[in-house]
Amino acid sequence: MINDPEAAIDFPSRPELAPRRSRALMIQGTSSDVGKSLLVAGLCRAYTRRGLTVRPFKAQNMSNNAAVTSDCDPEINQQGETQPHRGEIGRAQALQARACGVAPSIHMNPVLLKPQTTAGSQVVLRGRVLGTCRAKVYHKMKPQLLPAVVDSFHRVAAQADLVLVEGAGSGAEVYLRKSDITNMKLANLVDLPVVLLGDIDRGGALAAIVGTHALYEADERARVVGYIINKFRGDLSLFEPAMELMTERTGWPSLGVLRWFDAAAQLPAEDSLALERPAMSQGGSLNISIPQLSRVANFDDMDPLAAEPGVHLRWVKPGQSIPRDTDVIILPGSKSTRGDLDTLRREGWDIDIQSHVRQGGRVVGLCAGYQMLGKVIRDPSGIEGEPGETPGLGLLDLETEMTPDKQLLELHATETFSGCSITGYEMHMGRTQGPGLEKPWLRLSEASGTVRDEGAITADGLVSGAYVHGIFGNDDFRRHWLAQVGGKASDLAYEARIEAALDALADHCEANLDLDSLLSLAR
Repeated sequence: MINDPEAAIDFPSRPELAPRRSRALMIQGTSSDVGKSLLVAGLCRAYTRRGLTVRPFKAQNMSNNAAVTSDCDPEINQQGETQPHRGEIGRAQALQARACGVAPSIHMNPVLLKPQTTAGSQVVLRGRVLGTCRAKVYHKMKPQLLPAVVDSFHRVAAQADLVLVEGAGSGAEVYLRKSDITNMKLANLVDLPVVLLGDIDRGGALAAIVGTHALYEADERARVVGYIINKFRGDLSLFEPAMELMTERTGWPSLGVLRWFDAAAQLPAEDSLALERPAMSQGGSLNISIPQLSRVANFDDMDPLAAEPGVHLRWVKPGQSIPRDTDVIILPGSKSTRGDLDTLRREGWDIDIQSHVRQGGRVVGLCAGYQMLGKVIRDPSGIEGEPGETPGLGLLDLETEMTPDKQLLELHATETFSGCSITGYEMHMGRTQGPGLEKPWLRLSEASGTVRDEGAITADGLVSGAYVHGIFGNDDFRRHWLAQVGGKASDLAYEARIEAALDALADHCEANLDLDSLLSLAR
């Protein structure tokens, strides 16, 4: 737990960087969830296709959907030796990196906040966990993070012709200006022109743009080179008077209107706000239910299943029971394993799960969901919150103890029964042991060359779990697994589907915006 916001935060010293030569442009929003991440992803792919070397950047992200990076900052272990260490960044920046055709880097999202409680988050700096702290402590701590943020920006810019910078939330939250590290303060520090993005689908776009102008200081207004309206549906001529009024009140020109993009649902979502929208998977004969945990993490694990036409995938929200016609229950990742075990019991989902298994139903646990399937989760050091232990569901003969070291791995695996090849990643705290491991679900091959068993499956095959994320994105494995649990797989090529969606998003940006003019505004 981080309690001293003024404690020195070390990040490895670097040689002085040359002045930035790449052009850069920042996309700020009038609020959260206006579509900044997808717009940046679309622009990354569009400008990359034009032959530019493009990189994404977001100083601070708050999300429990994260991706493992291939690079790292050195980490000092308990013996004082420098060890290579995989990093992690927000899922949105990993998708943007993919749109650029490059591997994700810790410098694309140097600060990642992963909510663990209603008041506190785990703080990840350049891929390395600093600890957890309450929101009030974090806001006082942010000036300590700013040098690393600026340094990372320059490292990204040194590799690019164009850097597309995503703001966080709303840049007009002026009461947070003093501790800002990701909107206008960053724009001032590294000299970024700003495009303001508004969301017409939620209503109030006129007030949002004009209100943002009113709350900005004069120098901040001068940084804004124009605005874009996102998620438009209907007759544009009816909205044109509103845009004229926006420009009249603010002096900012309209840079275009992005119409609604249906294929957005085919791309991994940034955070759990996406779960509040209608489910993407509505048909199919195989019913898969997923309890919507309070600190659900890496829920894009389910996207490949939701994309299967033969699957009816539904998130079970608080206050609902797990439907009796469920064929498979999947327990997803969580940033608070013990806390979400309490959620399961509070909602009565533990009873639903036990009844489901007694009646021959299947249960799969991924990462924290795998830990929950065991007999107990112990946290003697208070890694996730108050020290203590919480009984698990007891469906696997395993016990887990939370540990401060975080496992971050890209890996290859083989399912022990089908022999199907799997690529994925691990991202978790905690070590799991017990007799259940004698019947492993997977066989892992790490990049280091280490081969080991992973996960567990019961003798009847009804309950299985592992720490591996991304498992259902492997087409051959997914098809075999669906057939095994009574479903019908399609010929879906999931990774190709994401690439096609990114290309469609780039086409959408080309069709709706003047990308030549937008590029000319970058500096």
